[in-house]
Amino acid sequence: MTGAQDPPSFRLAYVPGVTPGKWVRIWNERLPDVPLTLLAVSAAEAPDVLRRGDADAGLVRLPVGGTDLSAIPLYAETSVVVVPKDHVVTAVDEVTAEDLADDVVLHPLDDLLDWERPPGRPAIERPATTADAVELVAAGVGLLVVPQSIARLHHRKDLTYRPVTDATESRVALSWPEDRTTDLVEDFIGIVRGRTANSSRGRSQPAADAGPKTAAAGKGTTRRGAAAGRTSGKNPRTGSGTSKGGKGAKGARGAKGGKPRRRS
Repeated sequence: MTGAQDPPSFRLAYVPGVTPGKWVRIWNERLPDVPLTLLAVSAAEAPDVLRRGDADAGLVRLPVGGTDLSAIPLYAETSVVVVPKDHVVTAVDEVTAEDLADDVVLHPLDDLLDWERPPGRPAIERPATTADAVELVAAGVGLLVVPQSIARLHHRKDLTYRPVTDATESRVALSWPEDRTTDLVEDFIGIVRGRTANSSRGRSQPAADAGPKTAAAGKGTTRRGAAAGRTSGKNPRTGSGTSKGGKGAKGARGAKGGKPRRRS
């Protein structure tokens, strides 16, 4: 005999370099009765984790592949070149891919950047992972171009990095199975899109700015109310009637003839 239905919960996968802390904190404030479980996964396995149903949604790196996963792009990351601290690159603030043409640039099998043609000279063998490539950079074997968050994740005292201005960017997105767009998924979509606590519960609202617009409409005099005030010839603040070009209108503009301040 089965017991009561399991209480609701939400499982969020996230890939290396992505920090979901801010969104998790907002979730816990808004839905304290719905626990959120974090699941760390590699960038390569994240799409399959979502397809298998091991997570309800995920903070992933694009592209996810296929048409069965929905995705909302969140931001793009600057790409940087990881170098030893005594490398000539450290003499400048940023570089281009052409500046790396004479260097061996490692291209790990789990590379997160969708290169059309990686910069620099290829290594004899591709490292299996980004972590392995970082070790090779520290050993002076070559350089490595990665999203900035990955460079920070693999920080070492003997390494540093510089932005590569024309390198491919890594795009981070919120993704979930399209056929499993649950109410809780909609709640998390509202959080990452910056909706207010009230509007995030209006799951049928597709626009990311629906919350802020609602809040703006309720602040002070509404647009409709302001329009009514103008039609009736009444000042929306005082309610007193003023004729066009009369003393009241002149007084609203100020003694020096300045423009009236518009209410937000």
